[in-house]
Amino acid sequence: MTVTPPAARAPASAAAARSSVRDLLRRAGVSLDSVIAADVLLVTSELVTNAIRHGGGLAAFHIEIADDALLLSVADANPHAPVSRTGTPDRPGGYGWPLVQRLADRVDVRSHGGGKTISAELRLA
Repeated sequence: MTVTPPAARAPASAAAARSSVRDLLRRAGVSLDSVIAADVLLVTSELVTNAIRHGGGLAAFHIEIADDALLLSVADANPHAPVSRTGTPDRPGGYGWPLVQRLADRVDVRSHGGGKTISAELRLA
């Protein structure tokens, strides 16, 4: 079974991206109270937030469900792959990328002329 949302522009915020993912999960029959849904929403939030904050803006966003997995792609204008770092008192954060790598079953970063696309796959069953 493949479930895709209607074609749309890239969401303007991480909250809008999470809303799109919630709608897709609901249509696919995935409980929004499940750990799986929480993991999918966290990965979505991290990738979109990082594209907006560090990638020069969200250039493209695609989600679909195929073969019991959610496929998520986020593109931005920065060609450099994310790096893990440890937060400091004067520069907190740095935990999102390791979380994405831990929660997703597969993560792929592809640089291209206009930036990069990060694709993640998360099993739903």
